[in-house]
Amino acid sequence: MYRGEIVLHRLIGGARAAEGLAVIIDVFRAFSLECVLYGLGAREVRPVGTVEEARAWRDRDPDCLLAGERKGVMCEGFDFGNSPSALRAEAVAGRRVIHTTSAGTQGLVNAVRADAILTGSLLNARAIAEYIRQTDPPKVSLVCMGRYGATPAEEDELCALYLRSLLLEQPLPDLAARLDALRTGGGSHFFDPARQAVFPEADFWMCVRRDVYPFVLRVERDADGLVSRRIDVPEAGS
Repeated sequence: MYRGEIVLHRLIGGARAAEGLAVIIDVFRAFSLECVLYGLGAREVRPVGTVEEARAWRDRDPDCLLAGERKGVMCEGFDFGNSPSALRAEAVAGRRVIHTTSAGTQGLVNAVRADAILTGSLLNARAIAEYIRQTDPPKVSLVCMGRYGATPAEEDELCALYLRSLLLEQPLPDLAARLDALRTGGGSHFFDPARQAVFPEADFWMCVRRDVYPFVLRVERDADGLVSRRIDVPEAGS
């Protein structure tokens, strides 16, 4: 059981306030997408804050792929939006992906007070908890990025509660029911027939899976900017 301090933060302001090890949570869909990218064999994922930064990477690395959205819609000229169900191994395996979103990547670039940063999703929640137990930081900040970093989102709040329950070894008995309830709550837009081009239903089902990937994505800074590095976590299987 983790015995350090656990603090809950929200939105862009919460990312700026996060200290210790910050877990920047974006379930629908940024950090679910990054897990899927690495699961399909992407070589490297680089989060950036702006569309312009992403496009500038094309001059530096013409072979890179651009993925991202603004208000859910794929950015003009990008290879992918923010839809994990649109990804295919043959398209992303071995490639560098530059990723920018309205909420998740904004949290990463704003987490300036954190000592270390992980991305947060349900897909690798158990691995995140295991990594925290193994590294044992004195403080963990769980940051729920919400919708566009401006308003709270049920799915991110639920992911934070699940992570906390794993760290404290206190199961959430109603977790499955609460995840299912997202279909008519925070994830209802994935079931709107008029919005399937932007928010396909398949994304919902991919993003609410728990503990699929036995790795964390640790966000570091190098000479080229931020990079989300896959770190496999022993004994973190579901």
